[in-house]
Amino acid sequence: MGLELYLDLLSQPCRALYIFARSNNIPFEFKHVELFKDSVLGKKQAAGSGAEQPRAGPSNSEGAGKISLLKKVPALKDGDFTLAECTAILLYLSRKYNTPDHWYPSDIQKRARVDEYLSWHHANIRANAPKTMWIKVLIPLFTGQPLPSEKLQEVMEGLSTSLKQFEERFLQDKAFIIGSEISLADLVAIVELMQ
Repeated sequence: MGLELYLDLLSQPCRALYIFARSNNIPFEFKHVELFKDSVLGKKQAAGSGAEQPRAGPSNSEGAGKISLLKKVPALKDGDFTLAECTAILLYLSRKYNTPDHWYPSDIQKRARVDEYLSWHHANIRANAPKTMWIKVLIPLFTGQPLPSEKLQEVMEGLSTSLKQFEERFLQDKAFIIGSEISLADLVAIVELMQ
């Protein structure tokens, strides 16, 4: 039994994990999970028509629920061992596959900086960035109604505060959070900001 990763690439944490595994040539079986399988997001336009068609391809949504007691993705199955949560999986893979040091440095202070960012990320960037997509795109898509502009303004202010802290505290004048090479902290940040 090889390594299995249960992922939906619409999810920022899933994309971070996928990019990390592929970048480090970690062999895994991709188990596609459709988070929005039964919603309007799980459909795509048929070529040349206005009709929506379900996405093609198998989904492993039920399998992911059995792997992750938390019933969410990403999830990892490595033999009989299962693990949930993006950060925990990234750390597990970096240790198991002895990935290049820049991802999760052996230098204790650099590693602490990566840990600091990963801890800060969830309560700040991760808490604020997805709200923008929900408020601007998804809720209006589901309801057919735009949300009040003051709600969008509130969300944008939260995101702006987080981005300012990100630049001032973590990036400063550096290309990457801990210096001259990409780390797990940078990867987690970039997939969130891309969304």
